Amino acid sequence: MFEVLTGTGLAASAGLNAYIPLLTMGLLARYTDAIELPSSSTWLANGWTLSILAVLLAIEVVADKVPVVDHVNDLVQTFVRPTAGGLAFGAGSASETVTVADPGAFFTSNQWVPIVAGGVIALAVHGVKAASRPVVNTATAGFGAPVASTAEDISSVVMSVLAIVLPVLVLVGLGVFVWAAVWVVRRRKRRKRERLGSVETRHLFG
Repeated sequence: MFEVLTGTGLAASAGLNAYIPLLTMGLLARYTDAIELPSSSTWLANGWTLSILAVLLAIEVVADKVPVVDHVNDLVQTFVRPTAGGLAFGAGSASETVTVADPGAFFTSNQWVPIVAGGVIALAVHGVKAASRPVVNTATAGFGAPVASTAEDISSVVMSVLAIVLPVLVLVGLGVFVWAAVWVVRRRKRRKRERLGSVETRHLFG
């Protein structure tokens, strides 16, 4: 099941940043023996592909660190990140990594499954990320945006590398994601109760 963990980790990484897992796979496949991409995904290691991904990553890194702009970016990335997650899951789960000995055996009969699974995983992570950013921006008057974004970028890089080199640790990353999802839901509920309490107070004394 290592191939499933590899695909899951890469898809989750794409939910945080669409381009990091694709760029990581491409660079490692081109310059190291850590991963051998399936024939259908060798385009990721192409020089032009890597250059385009690097440019898109640079734009994403800057846009995601500016309050308000980060919200617009998240809206656009609602379509991009699940797509990248599907590609990453498909390529990662069918690749031969330093850990996977029987590449692609799990999905040989249903090649569409990893694409859909990766898209769903990336969309779930993206949803938590997008929902948490307004909470962070409101609590810090916008100053927390670059800090949160940098932490997300680092997490995406770490998750991508671990998914390829040591996929069992992806389980730890998924545990952190579940914790973050619970935190976001609780914070949003608390903010909603505070707003309702504020409105009721104004009505009472207004």
